[in-house]
Amino acid sequence: MKLSHIVLILITTCLIASCSKSKDNVQKKVSHIPLVTVTQVQRQAVEITEDAVGSLEGLIDPTLAAEVPAKVLKVHVSVGDKVKKGQLIVTLDAGDYAVQRNEALAEVARIEALLSNQAKTVSRNQALVDKKFISQNAVDNDLAQEKVLKEQLAGAKARVDSINHNSSKTRIYAPSDGVVEKKIVDSGEYVRAGDPIVQIIGNQKLRAHIPVPENVAAKIKPGQTVRLDTPTSSAAVMTKVKEIKPLVMSDSHSVDVIADIENQADWQAGASVNAQIILAKKSGVITVPEQSVVLRPAGEVVYVIHNSQAQQIVVHTGAEQKGFIEILDGLQDGQNIAVDGAAYLTDKAQVKISASVKNTP
Repeated sequence: MKLSHIVLILITTCLIASCSKSKDNVQKKVSHIPLVTVTQVQRQAVEITEDAVGSLEGLIDPTLAAEVPAKVLKVHVSVGDKVKKGQLIVTLDAGDYAVQRNEALAEVARIEALLSNQAKTVSRNQALVDKKFISQNAVDNDLAQEKVLKEQLAGAKARVDSINHNSSKTRIYAPSDGVVEKKIVDSGEYVRAGDPIVQIIGNQKLRAHIPVPENVAAKIKPGQTVRLDTPTSSAAVMTKVKEIKPLVMSDSHSVDVIADIENQADWQAGASVNAQIILAKKSGVITVPEQSVVLRPAGEVVYVIHNSQAQQIVVHTGAEQKGFIEILDGLQDGQNIAVDGAAYLTDKAQVKISASVKNTP
């Protein structure tokens, strides 16, 4: 083979290798262009809120207690049972009251017989006075005795009423709807007046205790709207701040904010509650997704995308809400900004746009 042919082959091989390397460099450079999603800057209304986690207290939490001393005949409910207002919960032994009632009724009958006889005596003696056979003093004594018997009769009848009233207390009913939380005594036990028998938990009215930092308490006022939700229910509740306790709790340096909830079937006393206290509402606010704001040496920045190139803009941020951040200055309406992938950008970097996202808190 001639030398000129060998040289030509070598030159061709070098050119092919150089072109291949240049192509690989271009492909490598293209493959390193970051992929981002973008959204358009818009103005919208936002809420300034204070978020906290609190607990729920049941305001209807009756412990049914015996009002009279008696033996427990039967407890008609068990722990976990749902009860309705007016449902029979406990039956106590009323036998002693039946005996007392019979004794009291017999006393009433005895006094009524004496009173009837005394009335006849008064009538008879009054006739004798009219005929001047006896003095008026004798009749006056009879009238006084009749009055005494009438008072005794009234007292005996009052005792019957008292026994009937106490006897009615041997049947204990649920004062409200609820669930049996604790069964303290059972059938066969003896209870005295005031002894607890059954505890019922009701959720008709609950109270949320919301601890907020002491430096935030001054911003909260009674009547402000509170958005509440709890793990036991999928429904959120809007209510109002009822009161703010003045005492700062020493262990947590927080203030107890109170809000009431009524008639929420799935809400349970003792459960946790997530609260958003709405401190203020602002309109015409620029907000961006939180992933659009990136920390750089210059401060917090947002990357504006124009002609597939990222421009670094230093911004000042405000309140955060549901994954969005308020921008106080630095951005204008209508600008396209990077969202996903913004953390990998630098100023004037070329980008590849994947898709757009909605800027809605």
